[in-house]
Amino acid sequence: MLASDLEIDLLRAFIAVAETGSFTAAAQVIARSQSAVSQKIIRLEDILGLRVFERTSRTLILTPEGERLLVGARKLMVHFDTFIREIKAPETVNLLRLGISENLVLTQLPTLLSRFCKAYPDIQLELTTGLSHDLLADHEAGLLDVVIAKQKASATAQRGRVIWREPLVWIAAQDFDMQASKPVRLVMMRPPCAYRAIMIEALASVRREWVSACLASNLMGVQAAVAGGLGITALGTSFLQEGMRILQPSEKLPTLPSTEVAVIGDDVRTQHLVQPLVSLLTEGLMSGARLT
Repeated sequence: MLASDLEIDLLRAFIAVAETGSFTAAAQVIARSQSAVSQKIIRLEDILGLRVFERTSRTLILTPEGERLLVGARKLMVHFDTFIREIKAPETVNLLRLGISENLVLTQLPTLLSRFCKAYPDIQLELTTGLSHDLLADHEAGLLDVVIAKQKASATAQRGRVIWREPLVWIAAQDFDMQASKPVRLVMMRPPCAYRAIMIEALASVRREWVSACLASNLMGVQAAVAGGLGITALGTSFLQEGMRILQPSEKLPTLPSTEVAVIGDDVRTQHLVQPLVSLLTEGLMSGARLT
């Protein structure tokens, strides 16, 4: 048998025997039976073609060759254990490609980025904001490492790990006149947009007619149009701004579902960075809810 066939397990057994002075004590150290330890030492000597211990009925003493082997074995085990730790450790990530739903940008993103960059000054952040639908497509295409997106709450399985839930409400300008006899004037984004689909589905469920009062390309446009009195929209309670109000059930509008914030793609490689991001974002969302 070649010395190149030497197994790490044999060296561990040898070191344990040399340090404890007996096969019985070594067996306890490496969690093997005494006979198994004895067989490992025999196998080690056979591979090396050397006697590493002088055995008597009462003593177990290292031979000169065994002493040299012990020095080298200890050095090798240090390198091997370090190698295993490095292999198991998360890969060092210097670039995090992060996608964040546009709905979170105005309310949470500035504070989130500021605090994250202070905590991780050496991390390069590649940030993409947009509609959740587009961000998820980019993640599937391998263009984003992590996506933090909003989605409609559902009893069925959803993508990612849910970190926040928030009720959706109908929002209008403070002085908006909600006329029950006329079609609902909706302010919404162009498809695909989850909130657009939710509004249309909710109104259809109560057979309430609607018209498109304004089509906006982003959330800021929706908020501006609502604040300007063009129509109403559905948003989370944290998006309520000065000059706006939440429309009440008495105004004959259907109840809306909740919305969720989910993290998609927080795998082992990026988990040590994503978890602080999630903690900061959740803290911010909770603060916003308290303010509302």
